[in-house]
Amino acid sequence: MRVTHIVGARPNFMKAAPVIRALAGKAGRQTLVHTGQHYDSNMSEVFLEQLGMPAPDVNLGVGSGSHAQQTAEIMSRLEPLLLDHRPDILIVYGDVNSTLAAALVGAKLLIPVVHVEAGLRSFDRAMPEEINRLLTDQIAEPLFTPSRDADENLLREGIAPRKIRLVGNVMIDTLVRLLPESDRHLPADLPEKYVLVTLHRPANVDEPGFLLRWLRAFGEVSRRIAVLFPMHPRTRRCVLALGPGVVPNGTFRLLDPLPYLSFLALERRAALVVTDSGGIQEETTFLGIPCLTVRENTERPVTVALGTNTLVGREPSRMLEETEKILAGRAKQGEIPPLWDGHAAGRIAAALA
Repeated sequence: MRVTHIVGARPNFMKAAPVIRALAGKAGRQTLVHTGQHYDSNMSEVFLEQLGMPAPDVNLGVGSGSHAQQTAEIMSRLEPLLLDHRPDILIVYGDVNSTLAAALVGAKLLIPVVHVEAGLRSFDRAMPEEINRLLTDQIAEPLFTPSRDADENLLREGIAPRKIRLVGNVMIDTLVRLLPESDRHLPADLPEKYVLVTLHRPANVDEPGFLLRWLRAFGEVSRRIAVLFPMHPRTRRCVLALGPGVVPNGTFRLLDPLPYLSFLALERRAALVVTDSGGIQEETTFLGIPCLTVRENTERPVTVALGTNTLVGREPSRMLEETEKILAGRAKQGEIPPLWDGHAAGRIAAALA
């Protein structure tokens, strides 16, 4: 069984690593293709090293561009590679442009496409990731899902039950394996108590007025408790474009993008996390850390229904209210969803074998 894995952005790496490890010895040959969708060192090479993944066999070097340009470039560069390699199975992960591009190429070449983390839905088609998820799930089989709500979404869309396999969350596999090691990667001069912030979605960082309001809100929080804000390259560009003097006073620190283990070390000790990342909603639920999500919806509703996640929308005032409750000791209590046990990749490998 020849297996080709497609990764292109930070979340893909964390999902692919345990699957590659679980398939070792079961697959005749595994090929890792990095599309180059994320090309910052802290967002790619360092992640591969820390996750214990092999160096990519191929880097397509696509880089940035509009959604159409990036998707088309991945497809045009990937097709001749797959024609040459002819894998028995093509595995795609998550919901980034690399996921959909690879799934389309594989389907056109009649290569079976497997989707890991299938069935998640925000029901917001203004999100590029939602389009990627919907189309990939129409192409792929089997569809490996992380939670029961994902199964229900796929069934509602007319996907045959035989195509759906509930296996759990592969992101949690990576977290469970590396959590003990994260202690050695704590940044220096860490405050005793702090709020951890991440924002990267275009809807939250591309509009200058909106971003400025949130920076000011985080400034208010920092008068009570330290705020640490590791910035995605996109976010950094947008903050710098606002000009000098926009970073609030108080205990507010803007940080460079962090490798996975350094971020995990911060995350597990945070008083709360404010984010717009899907993966971080999952990680905080597993860790029992209060999470406030700067979105009107989430494709991971299990983190709200069972976990520690609360949607605060896009109004800073709601975030400030929820932060006050958490700091006053009234944080939402959650539980770990079923099959988020660190063994999802093993179930995937068994199903494929």
